[in-house]
Amino acid sequence: MSLTDAEIRKSKPGEKAYRLADGKGLFLFVTPTGGRLWRWKYRHGGMQKLMTLGKYPDVPLALARDRHAEARRLLATGVDPMEQRKAEKAALKSTAEDSFGSIAGLWFDHWREGKSPQHVDATRRRMEANILPLLGARPVTEIEAPELVVMVRAIEARGAADLAKRAMENAGQIFRYAIAHGFTRRNPAAEIKPSDILRPTRKTNLARIDEKELPGLLRAIEVYQGTHVTRLAMKLLAMSFVRTSELIGARWEEIDQEGRRWNIPAERMKMRTPHIVHLATQTIELLELLRPLTGGGQLLFPGDRDPQKPMSNNTILLALKRMGYKGRMTGHGFRGLASTILHEQGYPHEHIELQLAHAPRNAVSAAYNHALYLRPRAKMMQDWADFLERTQRGGKLLQMSGRTA
Repeated sequence: MSLTDAEIRKSKPGEKAYRLADGKGLFLFVTPTGGRLWRWKYRHGGMQKLMTLGKYPDVPLALARDRHAEARRLLATGVDPMEQRKAEKAALKSTAEDSFGSIAGLWFDHWREGKSPQHVDATRRRMEANILPLLGARPVTEIEAPELVVMVRAIEARGAADLAKRAMENAGQIFRYAIAHGFTRRNPAAEIKPSDILRPTRKTNLARIDEKELPGLLRAIEVYQGTHVTRLAMKLLAMSFVRTSELIGARWEEIDQEGRRWNIPAERMKMRTPHIVHLATQTIELLELLRPLTGGGQLLFPGDRDPQKPMSNNTILLALKRMGYKGRMTGHGFRGLASTILHEQGYPHEHIELQLAHAPRNAVSAAYNHALYLRPRAKMMQDWADFLERTQRGGKLLQMSGRTA
């Protein structure tokens, strides 16, 4: 007779395992520990086999019978149900291993070597938020260009055209990695360009005041009503003209006050090579004002909420806004002002470019170029600090005191 749900519920474990038969080889196997497994006893190719169809109550009686019936239909066609199940599991495993998401993970682990933690984290978040939700589960060999178009347009619709281009670039890198390692034979990202999909955008330079407005800006910074740390951050940015990201990530261990140098390690630089900023007398005085405020930690400019993390990228931008420079000046604008004024004052182009960390660098020379022209660059940075101080006090744009040799 066939089993009933009531009989199964009443079944209790005994000293030994026992079976409750349902018919046609299907039975419930009850273990001494209380486990109840659906099993089917059958023969294939002259051999007796035992197939597990699930665990009760996860697999109730009706579902166990359905699985049993399907297995018997396969057996009737000459197919071994257990071998068929193994083949299906292997296919699923292969599909998962060859999915775009799994290969993206392999590419990411390969790509991240030598990259800065900030760059790695930004790329990871870009992939998780914009690429993997749409493509991650898809077999890499089946993805076509129109699917990339859908992804890019979805990002663009959020008003993030630049992010859409970067997502497209990352997708292309992943496909190239997949080709190199034998996962696929083609790169659908190479078949289209962002310009084929995205609406053209007008390129705008980062906002920057005119040189004649510099005295007013310097005086506004000097009397800034916000925090002292933010005011000193803006002054250091003006004196050093490093990138904002390089400034806010500055650590006290990088400051060699005795040697009058700020040694920024390669992993924090956009060019991925070390950078040296000479500390002018005014810069050292600024650091001496800053040390009592933040010198107890690792960062020169820690965040308000978490001192273990740098201040926000927007801190300086918001300070400039409060001073009335919204849309007219950014942290990056100090670099442009320094470049323009130093060139106009006759300082050598190669010295300025090295100090801006703009100079072309190849793998051979990268370890050495950051230390080129140190003496003339040191003089140039002292001249620049003197110029800023006199301009701020005098309220007008003045000539610089000298030239680098």
